[in-house]
Amino acid sequence: MADSQEFYTYDEQFRDTIATVDAKGKRVWVYPKKPSGRYHARRIGVSILLLSLLFAGPFIKIGGEPLLLLNVFERRFVIMGHPFWPQDFILLAITLIIFFVFIILFTVVFGRLWCGWMCPQTLFMEMVFRKIEYWIEGDAPAQRRLNTQPVNWEKLWKKTAKHTLFILISILISHTAMAYLIGVEAVGKIVTEPPDENMAGFIGLVAFTGIFYFNFAKFREQACIAVCPYGRLQGVLLIKESIVVAYDWVRGEPRGKIKKNSSTEKTGDCIDCKLCVHVCPTGIDIRHGTQLECVNCTACIDACDDVMVKIGKPKGLIRFASYNSIKEGVQKIITPRVIGYSFVLMALIGVLSFSLINRSDVKVTALKVPGTLYQRNGELITNLYNLEFINKTFKEIKLELQVAEPAAARLKNVDGKDIVIPAEGLLKRVYFIEIPESAITTAKMEIKLNVVQDGDIIQTVKAKFIGPVHHASDAKKK
Repeated sequence: MADSQEFYTYDEQFRDTIATVDAKGKRVWVYPKKPSGRYHARRIGVSILLLSLLFAGPFIKIGGEPLLLLNVFERRFVIMGHPFWPQDFILLAITLIIFFVFIILFTVVFGRLWCGWMCPQTLFMEMVFRKIEYWIEGDAPAQRRLNTQPVNWEKLWKKTAKHTLFILISILISHTAMAYLIGVEAVGKIVTEPPDENMAGFIGLVAFTGIFYFNFAKFREQACIAVCPYGRLQGVLLIKESIVVAYDWVRGEPRGKIKKNSSTEKTGDCIDCKLCVHVCPTGIDIRHGTQLECVNCTACIDACDDVMVKIGKPKGLIRFASYNSIKEGVQKIITPRVIGYSFVLMALIGVLSFSLINRSDVKVTALKVPGTLYQRNGELITNLYNLEFINKTFKEIKLELQVAEPAAARLKNVDGKDIVIPAEGLLKRVYFIEIPESAITTAKMEIKLNVVQDGDIIQTVKAKFIGPVHHASDAKKK
């Protein structure tokens, strides 16, 4: 195990800086070698599937409604064809908590597999924009030469073609992102009508296009290294049992070049070819261990496996593995931390499921009109109420109100109109509630109203009824 100890004291200066910044603090442009191999082929398949779903998402309808709509501007949300309103905030909050707990659990077990295989930033950068770059400018050495050579016809047409395609794809991405925010129909209007008729939407599309173009053409891996908080969470989420893209230092160290007629000097399987570094899209050396810049894209695995085959060594010098599985040869996934996160996740899913099952299609609130006291009409005591009805569905709903408690109370609609709530709409009504003075027992009584739809009670609303204080004290004396 002396070799494994050597691994951790080898070239420690890499921890002082990140790979994309030089000693003077200037940006170091990364030119990753074009990847290939079995993992890369699988990533292409996964990327095609996920990107197809992403672009098709705004056009997919469930019951005539979008698959996903996150309209924060109008506070209207549709998930899997079901509408959600700000009044459903607790459900959205639980859903977000479930998402974060799942990410934590997933990271504890599988590391940053999400980043390399499913994150939109990586999918677009590596599988769309970088592919265009390889297609037009060539592999890493050709790109370096092109960027350093003086301006000529070759450089001019290649750069123009590349950035033109980058802008066109950024426009496509921006329209898709906007469709998830305001709906594909609204985006269609912005596109087909003059800009001055939808200026806010037009400015939004231009801004989104500029952001996406800058991100994928210039900012690139810095989004993962400097902006995304997920990489920094690795420090607290990853454990020694987490499965990540890892270098087998026990097998690979000490490193040594292949030499003909070599002596009896013993070296590990790593021949220090540095292809794992050249192919990395964030410019790191995976042999230094897990680093926040690593997105688990597996490009280094494919490069190393190809070298191992050529020199007659077993594949897997770089592979999906945990620290303990490399050090001790035993992979253990079920740990107390994994069990704890799993329990919390299942509990949250249970709470969300219960809340969704018991979620009402209509939200009714009854509040006394602010600043009003009770009114006396002979033997009757009257309170004035504002009632608000919110329809959470995509169809019109007709309701009735009935007094549940106290039995002596009477309900009067001020405007006399039926309660017909428009689809995804809000309706306000003003009601009088009258109770005989003899039936009032306290200064502040609780009354209950039943909300009835098609003969069924779908909700019971509570409100406070203010009565004469002297009568309430008389009742206590009796």
